[in-house]
Order: sequence, then structure tokens, then C-alpha cells
Amino acid sequence: MILLIITILLFLVYSILILYYRQAWLQVPTYNADSVSGQTKVTIIVSARNEEKNIDSLLNALEKQSYPRHLTEIIVVDDHSTDNTASLVKKHPAVILVPLKVEAINSYKKKAIETAITISTGELIITTDADCTMEPAWLQTIVSFKEKNNSAFIAAPVAFTNEIGKNRLLYYFQVLDFLVLQGITGASVDKKILSMCNGANLAYEKKIFNEVNGFKDIDHIASGDDMLLMYKIKRHYPDRVHYIKSEKAMVKTIAAGNWNEFLNQRIRWASKASKYEDKRIFRVLLLVYLFNFLFPILFVAGFINHSYWFYLLYIWIAKTIVEFPFVKSVAVFFKRSALMKYFFFFQPLHILYTIVAGLLGQFSKYEWKGRKVK
Repeated sequence: MILLIITILLFLVYSILILYYRQAWLQVPTYNADSVSGQTKVTIIVSARNEEKNIDSLLNALEKQSYPRHLTEIIVVDDHSTDNTASLVKKHPAVILVPLKVEAINSYKKKAIETAITISTGELIITTDADCTMEPAWLQTIVSFKEKNNSAFIAAPVAFTNEIGKNRLLYYFQVLDFLVLQGITGASVDKKILSMCNGANLAYEKKIFNEVNGFKDIDHIASGDDMLLMYKIKRHYPDRVHYIKSEKAMVKTIAAGNWNEFLNQRIRWASKASKYEDKRIFRVLLLVYLFNFLFPILFVAGFINHSYWFYLLYIWIAKTIVEFPFVKSVAVFFKRSALMKYFFFFQPLHILYTIVAGLLGQFSKYEWKGRKVK
């Protein structure tokens, strides 16, 4: 009986949270870019390690941007690549290639970004990843938004490319899972309740990065070049941290190619949970984790009392009913509505990976770009 009461209470709180996210996401205004002043100098920073398969596509996309070339600086930091990444970058004469010289640190990406910012000449820093691509209006849209809203920090949308790969099941699952994260990001940032973003598509003022001492005090953490920095800036400029809901400001990235790669990615993301100074994020993550953890508990309890298996089924259905409208509203913006037909059937897989990744993210090392880090 106690377990049933706990289940109902957690479900009610979780439902309220999801319903709030849906309403908040729908209220985020869609941004249509205005003309830009033609005065904002931008530095685009890419940290690349063994990205010979992707770097050309990214640099080609950046070179096709409609934003004035004389106001655009592109810096690629080669993070000890052992393939042809550096030689491919050199074929793009307008791109500045910088080798990352430091060794034996825990956060190579933060050091790469920091190194690039040190030599950058742009007043607006934009970071993206080597496996991303974007439309020609991407840069102009972000700069227009920054100038109109006087933004100190901008979180922008990220989506997966249409490259399904060999594992169709994994791809569809990742797309739907990522939609949830993107929706929560947009809703949370717009309502100024949580500091969430994705390092594949960020913009922030260089002077403010320096003002908050960049990655100081968070540079020992392997990941967190996005959300942890966002929180530092938000503490100083809470009203100048924004989310841009615009299809033109979106970047597209490649989905994980196999389950091991996917799990490692999610473990890396989960590893930041205990590092957030904004404890509201931790409380939300804890609520989500505990709610999902109820499902295996109910399954085991069913061997003692079969009625718990029926409760498990009811909660599974109820969870889907509560989440579906929110995810669907996000899927409409990202043009992924067709995948919603799989949503109900992916629930057990989503619950399982949430539990495993959340646990391993706190207690184990993970592999990233061929390195074992914590």
C-alpha cells in the first residue's frame, strides 16, 4: 500500500512538471530574423578531435553563411587528432587552425574553447561541434536575435540529421528522446527556471565570458562547457540569458551510431548532475529518476503481489498520456511528428536507459573521443 501511495504521489508531481513544460514550450515565441546592424564581429569556435568524416561538411556550411564574411571568424582547435582532421581544415584558408597543446587534463573541450577565445577577435562567441551542419541563415539569425534582445547568452535548438544509419530503432529512439530534452531546454530557459542548453549551438559575449572568469572553478569537470558556463553567466545577468526558437537558428548533428556510443553520451551528460550549483536542476533530475525507478520496483513487487503488475501497466499508459502532448508539440516544431507513433512502445527502453545512465553517470568513468574520463 505504501508503494502504491508513493507511486501515485510521484506520478502526480511528475505530471504537473510535464504539463508545465508543455505550456511553457508553446508560449516560447518563434523568432523571425530581422536585419542585422553589420557591426557585430563573430567568432565561431569548433573543438575537433578525429573528425575527418565530418569536418568538411561543417566548414562548407560555415563558409556558405549569409552573414558578412568580414565580420566572421572561424577557429578550429585540433584536440590531438590522430587522423586527417588538421590537414582537411588547412584546405579552408579562411579558417584558423589552432593545435591544442595541453595534455593530461580532464576537460579538453573547455581548454580548447578557452584557447580559441584567447586569440579570438569577435565580440560574440558561437560554439558548435565538428559533426554539425546548419543552413546559410544560421549565423545571421543568431546575431539578429542577440542585437534585438541584448543577449549575454543564447541557447539555440539542436536536431539530428536525417541520416538514419544501420540501426533504425536506435535512431528513432534517439530522435524522440532528444526532442524531450530540446523542449525542456526551450521552456526552462524562456521561463528562466533552469539553466539548460546544448554546446553544439551556443552564443555568448566574449567580454562576459571573461568577466565571469570563463571556465574557472568548473574546468576540472570533463563536460559542462555548456550548462555550467550558462549558469555562471546567468548568476550575473539573469535577464539576458535567452532561448532562440527559430528553425533558421537550428544546427543538425549526427545521432549515435550504436547503443554503446549512445549510452556513453548519456552517461557523460548525466555525470554533470551533482555539479550543478542551480539545485533546481538537480531536484528535477532526481524527480525524473525516482519516477522512472518506480517501474522496476513495481515489476519486482509483482512477484509478491500480482496486482503491482497491473499498476505498472496503468502507470506506463498514464505516463505516455501525460508526456505525449508535450513531445508532440516539440516534434511539430522540429518536423518530427511522424515518429510519434513509436512513442508508447519506446517507453520501457527510455525508462531503462534513464536508470542505467543516471546511475553510471555518478559512479563510473565513460569513454569520449577515445579517452576514458570522469
